[in-house]
Amino acid sequence: MKTEKQPISIFTWHIHGSYLYYLSQGDYQIYIPVSRQKQEGYYGRGNTFPFGDNVIEIPAEEVRNLEVDVILFQSSKNWLVDQYEILSAEQRQLPRIYLEHDPPQHSPTDTKHVIKDPEVVVVHVTHFNKLMWDNKNSKQVKVIEHGVIEPNVKYTGELEKGIVVVNNLQRRGRRFGADIFTEVSKHIPLDLIGMKSKENGGLGEITHTELPEFISHYRFFFNPIRYSSMGLAVIEAMMCGLPVLALATTEQVSVIKNYETGFIDTDVDYLVAKMKLLLTNKSLAHNIGEEGKKCAIDRFDINNFTEEWKNIFESVVAKNENHEKKNRIYQ
Repeated sequence: MKTEKQPISIFTWHIHGSYLYYLSQGDYQIYIPVSRQKQEGYYGRGNTFPFGDNVIEIPAEEVRNLEVDVILFQSSKNWLVDQYEILSAEQRQLPRIYLEHDPPQHSPTDTKHVIKDPEVVVVHVTHFNKLMWDNKNSKQVKVIEHGVIEPNVKYTGELEKGIVVVNNLQRRGRRFGADIFTEVSKHIPLDLIGMKSKENGGLGEITHTELPEFISHYRFFFNPIRYSSMGLAVIEAMMCGLPVLALATTEQVSVIKNYETGFIDTDVDYLVAKMKLLLTNKSLAHNIGEEGKKCAIDRFDINNFTEEWKNIFESVVAKNENHEKKNRIYQ
């Protein structure tokens, strides 16, 4: 096992920038590929997130010469295509972890997970994800819930409108609630931010560093997404002290409680009524936001998150070293 002076090294792809940023807060080194084409997973560090020195770019064509301890997959393309294009045969035998960000889309209950190799550890970001995927081909299935850094901002809520944070909302359609956003906007003043949001009347993309201060002035945060994981944007809003309104679907039902940490329901009309309530009652918005912040800090603590990841990295490395040691003995 690695010593403190030699942190474990991981190779992965840049799939979800926010998640990679929070993952990088841990005591390990993360190598990510970069290519001129900048296709999915090969963006490198980019300019959106303030990554530390432990996130290291490596040209895609040089990856097969890299010495690392663990391979972390984050998409079916990583598993089915990318590993065969840029990893060496030896690297493909290293300890492997598959990080599943989303619930199944083909069928919410009967979709078999892409991982069929019993030696690969599957990590889901929510218990809902684990519940919905058919993981029966995987022997090692775990859950590591999100971790988010508490921002140094104070919720003010003076803007009498709600904020919605979704990238590429219109392109992602009904699953991400494009129709719900449009309908609610007819009754409630809402601002939309995120990638490609300007093309749909939104305010454009706000950098991750600027986001907490930007959203802290809005009265509430609205998440119109029907079916996804527990969104990092929702947790980040709670960390800022905004009251959150969301659909009673996926992992959100275990986090948001009506009149306590936000408002949640499958009835959009109910949520619209509560938005109107918050717009007229700033004190209530502040109190609910404070309770939501306490909940987020307790459940999504960044130190617990990085410690869980460090433990699982160390565990798969130690298991691999023990396996190699036994092979040498029997040889």
